Parts: sequence; C-alpha cells; structure tokens
Amino acid sequence: MFHTLAVPVIAAPMAGGPSTPELVAAVNEAGGFGFLAAGYVTVEQLAEKITRTSELTAKPFGVNLFVPGTRPTSDISSYVRRVTACAEKVGAALGDPRWDDDNYAAKLELVLALRVPVVSFTFGLPDADDVQRLKAAGSTIVVTVTTPSEARQARQIGADVLCVQGSDAGGHRGTFADDGISPGGGELYGTLAAIRLVKSTVDLPVIATGGLVSGADVAAVLAAGAVAAQLGTAFLGCPEAGTNATQREALAEGARRTALTRAFSGRPARGLVNRFLIEHGPHAPAAYPNVHHLTRPVRATGEVEVMSLWAGTTYPLATAEPAGAIVRRIGSELTETIKSLAQRFQRG
Repeated sequence: MFHTLAVPVIAAPMAGGPSTPELVAAVNEAGGFGFLAAGYVTVEQLAEKITRTSELTAKPFGVNLFVPGTRPTSDISSYVRRVTACAEKVGAALGDPRWDDDNYAAKLELVLALRVPVVSFTFGLPDADDVQRLKAAGSTIVVTVTTPSEARQARQIGADVLCVQGSDAGGHRGTFADDGISPGGGELYGTLAAIRLVKSTVDLPVIATGGLVSGADVAAVLAAGAVAAQLGTAFLGCPEAGTNATQREALAEGARRTALTRAFSGRPARGLVNRFLIEHGPHAPAAYPNVHHLTRPVRATGEVEVMSLWAGTTYPLATAEPAGAIVRRIGSELTETIKSLAQRFQRG
C-alpha cells in the first residue's frame, strides 16, 4: 500500500487533538496517507472521527492504537507532592493518577467492525490472534518500533509493516518497555541509524519517522531503505490540525530547545523545554498513564510554561501551510533532490 503513494509522505497519528479527519483527508487528497489517533478519545468519539474521515476522503487511511502496558509499580506519591504547588499556581486541581488501558479492547473491536484499511500500534505489541483477526478483516498491520529487538518481536506476531521511530521524533517514544532510567527509556538511535539497523535485522517494509520535515529528509530515508516517511511535527501548524493555540505560538517562535522527558505523562516524550519540564522532569517516575492523568488538568490550563509542547528536533523548519500544500511541496522537493543527485553523479 505505502509503495504506491503518489507522494511517500504519511501524516503521523498525533493524540491529544492535532490529528483530525480534516488533516487526514487533506493529506490523502494530496497524494499522501493519513492516520487518525485513537489515544485519549472515547470509543464513540473515535467512531465519529472514522465516519467523518470516510466522508471527506474515499482513499484509505489508518487508525493508531496505544497498546496498554502493565500497571506501574512505582510509588508516585512524592511526585504528586512535587507538582501540587505548580497546580495551585495555575489554579488547577491535580487529576487522579490512575492506570487505565485507554479502552483498548473496545477500540480494537471498533476498527475490526469498521474494517479500517490500516491499523497501527504504538507502545507495544498487539496479541498475535488479534493481528490475524485484523488481517482477516482486510487491515494492514503496522507496529511502531525503536530498536532491532522490537522489530524482531513485531515480525514474530505478524506485523506487515514497521514504523521505525528515531530519537529526533516529537511526542511519545514508541518503546515497548521504559527502563525508567535513561531519558528515552532505552537506547536511542537517530532515524537513519534506526532504519539501517532494523533493515539489517528483519525483512519487512519500513516507514521512517523522526525529525523529517522536507523533501530532502524524505529522500534520505528512502535511500536508507524506507518505503515512506511519517511526519508529525511538520503538520502541527496546519490549519486542518487540531493543535492548541498556545503550542502553535511556541512552535512558530522557534526559540525553545527540545528534550526528552517523563514529566507530563510518565513515559519518555520529546517536547519544547518549559518551566514544568525543567523543574519536574528529573524527578518524574516511569508511571504511564498515571502521571498523564495526574498532570492533565494542569496542562489543560493552556499556560505555556506548564503544557506538554510535543515537537521533534527540527520543529523550527516546519511551516503553517495547509496540509495539502505541505505534501505537494515535499513531493516537489523530493523530485528535485533526486534529480540533483542524479545529475551530480552523472557528471562524475
């Protein structure tokens, strides 16, 4: 499926608001491929999004599910005490630091019933039997991986395609298990290195993601063996995206550095550095989604210094163009990059 895209660009699933039916449809109609994010929405809301997307585009699209992990064993009481003062300053009450599975089973049944063309999984592996059920319904299965070891595990449960996430990516790391110690939850590989290592390990089609915003970036990952490039941050400024206004402003300013942190959710994620990240990041426990629920009311205040401003390392290069224009521009840049390289080596 991804081999035949007119433009080998995929709009990443971005949970929490940015991914919308309008964004997916615009990317699809411009020759790319779009994903809806199932994370943090109810089953009913997800069904509405899928229906709306189907109304906006007749082309296939995907849905991404968060695979639930085990209940964290970390004692987060000290972290609750740390962030209490921050919550009081912005006039928010802390949320209940509970564990849940994001209604995973019900969402899985929904994408099965609606025969969603592509179903992707992040944060872990779906059950092999569920993979076979989805395949029987006509779905292509994509699993997000960050290491060669995860790639081997994904192949064993029947994944059709791997989405290889490099450490430059914005938002949550797709690692299967968080070591609770290192900033990224485990060993970090740049996007190109991750592709090459995974390609040397398993013989499956690979989608590349992490810090990709231009046609030259897409050319680089295609040359490394990917069949397409998945972009998230590049689409955050689009009018079709549901990105929060405060985050849009921070991205447009382009003045902040990025860092990996567990401060907002209890799972490693890359975002723009602000006061909350600096003050609480070093103390945040590996406890997802408990910390996510704890800090959610604080983040919802819209205060730039306490929000989770997810973004990849190359975010200053992203634009606020319509999504279709971005896809078409990247397609043109990709063509020009390939032509330029061909001409250079023909002369040699």
